[in-house]
This record gives sequence, structure tokens and C-alpha cells, in this order.
Amino acid sequence: MKNITLHYAPDNASLIIRIILEELQLPYTAVLVDRSKDEQNSQSYLALNPAGLIPVCIIDGEAITETAAIAMTIGERSASSLVLSPDHPQRAQFLRWLFFVANTIHSDLRQVFYANKYVGDNAAAQVEFRQCARERLAGNLTILETQYKTAATGYLFGDDPCVIDIYLALCLRWLQLYPSAERGTFTLTAYPSISKMFAVLQRRPAVIKACASEGITGHVFTNADFVNPEFGSAI
Repeated sequence: MKNITLHYAPDNASLIIRIILEELQLPYTAVLVDRSKDEQNSQSYLALNPAGLIPVCIIDGEAITETAAIAMTIGERSASSLVLSPDHPQRAQFLRWLFFVANTIHSDLRQVFYANKYVGDNAAAQVEFRQCARERLAGNLTILETQYKTAATGYLFGDDPCVIDIYLALCLRWLQLYPSAERGTFTLTAYPSISKMFAVLQRRPAVIKACASEGITGHVFTNADFVNPEFGSAI
């Protein structure tokens, strides 16, 4: 990979990719997608990602979307331990849990954050829908907690973090903050093995550097706070 451009917004899913790039010490250019100006729906951005979602990562001229796909592409092309290789004996389990986080946990979050997109503008319906989504999310996080409890090193695979650990950490960071009117509803300590892993992960230099570049400091995973200065948000 000779040229990498990350289209990002602060504390969005693009931060997952930024952390991965910093972990691998890969040079990249970060291009702000200003959500306050609705740039994610601009003609130029939609040409890169017709879904209007963040991030987009351009690698050697090719636009790649979907956070898990970007993470896999960067990890595999770098021959990094962040992604288990196709011949690794735990490859199938790695894919299983990556897709569980990307397709189930992240999807649950979207339903909690954007209830109006699923049930319309009725406030009572939104409250009921959001509660159902939270209950489902709690069950799915319990499944992951069991996996982390049995992980020998705290990380899901091996002595160092993989893309799953990073992806999950950002998801649960956002759940501590959003919806802002319900902040405090989610308690990370209900998942002690995951929480313990986050406490270690957030001290890694790559995490600190990536988060600081977007105005995020402190205990970024175990005691999340909003971006400062707030020139972007996760939702």
C-alpha cells in the first residue's frame, strides 16, 4: 500500500480505521468529512460511497467502504496480526466474531441511536423500539463477555489486539455517550472482562495518538467523554 487516504469525521467509525493505521504505523492522509455541513451527502462524497456513510478509505486509488472490509483489507495487505491470516487455525473464529461485531453489535447500536429511522417520528414508538434494541444488545454483549472471559490474554486472539477488539471498543465508547439524552443508561462494568480489556487497550500509544488527533482524551473506552473541541460526533 503506497497511498492511503482516510475520509473521516471525529469519533465516527473512521476512528476504528485510524487506530488500525496508527497501530501499523502506516502513513496516511486524513480528510475531514464535515457533518455539520452535511458533506457525507455531497455529490463528491456519494461518488465514493453511495450510502453516504463514514468512513471511506482510498487505498492506492481504490475507494473501499464498510468498516470491517477496510480493516480486513489494511490488515491483510500489511500481513499484520491485527487480522488472522487465511491459514491461521483460528481464522474461522476470527471471522465469526468480526462479523458478529460488525453485523450484530454495530447494527444494534444504529437501532438505539436512530430509532426514528426504523419506526418513524412517533416518540412513544421510538422509546419502545429503543428499549427492545437495548435488551437485544445486552444479550449480544453477554455473548461477547463470555468469549473475553475465556481469552487467555484479555484480547480475543493472542497477546496483542486485533481489529475485533478495536472495533468493539469504539462501539461501546459510543454507547456510553449516545443518545445523549439517555447518557448513563449503559454500564460498561456489567461486562467486566470486556471492561478490563478496554482499560489495557486505551493505554496503547496508537490509540492515544489516534484519539488525540480527533480531540478525544482521557480514559477513552472505560470512561468516555465527548470530543473536545466538538467538531464532530458519532451520530
